Amino acid sequence: MGAIYLVRHGQASFGKADYDKLSAKGCRQSEILGKYFKQLVVPSQFYSGSLLRHEQTASHFVSGFGGSDLATVTHSGFNEFNHVEILVRYRPEWKDYSVMAADIAKEAVPRKAFQRAFSDAVIRWISGNHDSEYQETWPQFQSRCISALRAVIAQSADAKNIVIFTSGGPISVIAQQILNLGDREALAVNEVLANTSVSKLLYSGDRLSIGYLNNYSHLELAGHDWVTYR
Repeated sequence: MGAIYLVRHGQASFGKADYDKLSAKGCRQSEILGKYFKQLVVPSQFYSGSLLRHEQTASHFVSGFGGSDLATVTHSGFNEFNHVEILVRYRPEWKDYSVMAADIAKEAVPRKAFQRAFSDAVIRWISGNHDSEYQETWPQFQSRCISALRAVIAQSADAKNIVIFTSGGPISVIAQQILNLGDREALAVNEVLANTSVSKLLYSGDRLSIGYLNNYSHLELAGHDWVTYR
């Protein structure tokens, strides 16, 4: 039986025009995870989505782990859904980032206001009522993520501990598939996944199960201030 560790990326640059890079805290979270992992598991293979925040998480993880000769294999199937497109389809005026920033800044709690809008935008996306408007529909996204996971398993028959650096969307879709969750339940999983949290899958042949989901004890041990979700 093999194990796959799905790692959500470190804290990205929330509220910035370029979200797709780690914040200083996100870099440190990834290093903390690497140091923690060294005490538990010896990875036999690394995979990463192709987004910058995935690659940076992998790099800082390896730095914390103490260096490794294992190359990281890039697989775009583990990329997050296009949150910018999904937001803009819901609020077309937010195509202009300055307009979105100004609208959110007017709210009493900007982060919560953004989260409400984002949740509504994602619900619109998964509804299936507007599929023609999106480059990638919700069913296509689900299929992509599961296909990527199956491809890794097929290519890594002899690997025992595989680490995949990805995002909350793919992790929640994979959990949905294994646990037979509804779409809203999958979104609920996504909303609580902490940055650099680890979800462990167990596999043997075609069988998949979840060992644990959303473990971020490495951050709690480092101090509660390290725990973030966006």
